[in-house]
Amino acid sequence: MERDAKRLMQKLKVGVAVVLILWVCGHSLAPQTRSQLRPSIKVTDAQIVHADDQPGNWLSYGRTYSEQRFSPLKQIDYKNAARLGLAWYVDLDTNRGQEATPLVVDGVMYFTSAWSKVFAVNAATGRLLWSYDPKVPKAWGANACCDVVNRGIAIWQGKVYVGTLDGRLIALDANSGKLVWQQLTIDPQWRYTITGAPRVVKGNVLIGNGGAEFGVRGYVSAYDATTGKLIWRFYTVPGDPAKPFEQPILEQAAKTWSGQWWKIGGGGTVWDAIVYDPELDLVYIGVGNGGPWNEKYRSPKGGENLFTCSIVALNPDTGQYVWHYQEVPDDDWDYDSAEQIILADIPADITMGGKIRKVILHAPKDGFFYIIDRETGTLISAKPFTFVNWATGIDPKTGRPIENPTARYPRGEVPPIVPGPVGAHSWQPMSYSPLTGLAYIPVNDVGFNFKSPDDFEFKDEALNFGIDMVAAGMPQDAKIKRAILDSVKGKLVAWDPIRQQQAWAVERPGPWNGGTLATAGNLVFEGTAAGRFEAYRADTGEKVWSFDAQTGVMAGPVTYTVKGEQYVAVLAGWGGVFPLVAGEVSFKSGRVRNVSRMLAFKIGGTAKLPALPPLETPQLQPPPSTASADEIRRGEAVYQRFCSGCHGDVAVSGGLLPDLRYSAFLKNDKWFAIVRDGLLKSEGMVGFGKEVSQQDAAAIRSYVIFRANQTLSKKNHTANAEH
Repeated sequence: MERDAKRLMQKLKVGVAVVLILWVCGHSLAPQTRSQLRPSIKVTDAQIVHADDQPGNWLSYGRTYSEQRFSPLKQIDYKNAARLGLAWYVDLDTNRGQEATPLVVDGVMYFTSAWSKVFAVNAATGRLLWSYDPKVPKAWGANACCDVVNRGIAIWQGKVYVGTLDGRLIALDANSGKLVWQQLTIDPQWRYTITGAPRVVKGNVLIGNGGAEFGVRGYVSAYDATTGKLIWRFYTVPGDPAKPFEQPILEQAAKTWSGQWWKIGGGGTVWDAIVYDPELDLVYIGVGNGGPWNEKYRSPKGGENLFTCSIVALNPDTGQYVWHYQEVPDDDWDYDSAEQIILADIPADITMGGKIRKVILHAPKDGFFYIIDRETGTLISAKPFTFVNWATGIDPKTGRPIENPTARYPRGEVPPIVPGPVGAHSWQPMSYSPLTGLAYIPVNDVGFNFKSPDDFEFKDEALNFGIDMVAAGMPQDAKIKRAILDSVKGKLVAWDPIRQQQAWAVERPGPWNGGTLATAGNLVFEGTAAGRFEAYRADTGEKVWSFDAQTGVMAGPVTYTVKGEQYVAVLAGWGGVFPLVAGEVSFKSGRVRNVSRMLAFKIGGTAKLPALPPLETPQLQPPPSTASADEIRRGEAVYQRFCSGCHGDVAVSGGLLPDLRYSAFLKNDKWFAIVRDGLLKSEGMVGFGKEVSQQDAAAIRSYVIFRANQTLSKKNHTANAEH
């Protein structure tokens, strides 16, 4: 039936473009006309403040301003969750990572997809209402450290707001999806990106950006939600001290830096967490790592490097600094503090007789669970929520980490550091249930081999980590590789913030599992890297339901009601930075493919996903490896610096983008036109000719040919052994 519909559409001759999308609930559904749509959606500040008065809606990124991702809905509970079934699904036109949290307002669901596309669908059926494509140039994807993802939108006063990968902030009419206004929030000469969801606070849209590894200077901006006019901007890293500072606090921050950091940006991007506290009238931002990672090249004489790896409180009307708490001073390990911030009122310190305090709950990359007084920025307590070896604890008096003396790799050789840059907890949202008093954290157990390079030069077109990328690559010795792979795991951890201890955990075969949702039905929902979407008892961790999603699920789920019936929905689609760059490590949960979809469930749902087509197995047919050992070593170094961020560690793709070992261009000189001249720029493969010479490009090819033959030899050896 779908094929017939497509043939019919191809034959139609009409004056305007018509989009027919086949939403598979057993029939094809065309978009509703404008006359069929609801009146303009008027979400106000007061509605978001009092979001619990509308438990059937999901009005903002974390449902409420507190961003606890807890729903009071309990029609679906731990007793009947086993009866959950697929209600509907929507296929998306991409095979890139899906990280967005959908919003639901009065029966309409709004969400984003990869490449910053926006969709509105009927939340009960999945029927398309409208879609909007900001047409991000594919070449801009080369500036995205972590896939061309988008984490969501904001809704306010009849408008939908989205940040685009190429740095625009866009306002759309919530009824029609038509453009209302757009603003370029970045200087396009720098490699900024936007992947995070905007927040609307007191009539302003707040948005940050990413790009710390590409030489940018971080900031967060506020734009008038009605007109798009820039209201204020707070820079998280000081600029050139020879020029006037944008705020007085930045003059003080500059004293915590050394060298000429401003020439390479300094990093400190606000790429995810932006949270508003209406009680205290404060905005909290989570600030990312410094750039480069290595302090030796970023700030050679040390210093705390404010405000990297910090939580900063700002005045929402002016953007003026109020307080900060720095979790990792002078970071060396890419330990962002940009991960989700949760606001809660809890008896945060049992030694104080159970006094209720207004706190921030934070589980950032560094592996410690922080409880911070959100009025003052004072640390209340911090304990590791998983294994860490970079520090032995956090000093309760100073709030500073007690570092392991062997963790600072710029000062000499160090053992593998845990956690690595993937982080003990990354962007995947955690949730907090005020009923159980537990936080539910998607945890990664992944170490990393940090080493300072013999020399480092900032390059505009490369990854600027300031580390030895060859030393960080996966060793090919079978025993060493197996030991590394065996150590890489993931888990869902239920954490008691008051006692600062684990209540229960669910072990996963690999990391990079999905965000969590807690509900009053005593449930926690989480997707997995292995392609499941699951529900657990929130109090005990007992699994009560599981669904085969056919793809890795990373995004945060939501729940809502339409006409009194509760649904649970999650965006599915494998991708993001981990499978993009991790190579073989990304296969720990299985060789999961990307099938990008929105999935919605309800009790008694009967919809079915179509069977996946057989997975094609490409054949390795590389030319012979004839290059010298020196040529291959040179190629490895250049590959790891320029190519691994998209095509995978040590020339092993995680499955999102082409695996160069299988490239037909290894056999001809089109390789140079692609690598240096950008022959495939329209498909996202930019040319690196400014910084990759002809000799470098030849060396990369020699290295990839070597790796392809090495892989082929191992496969043949395994096949012969089996026979």
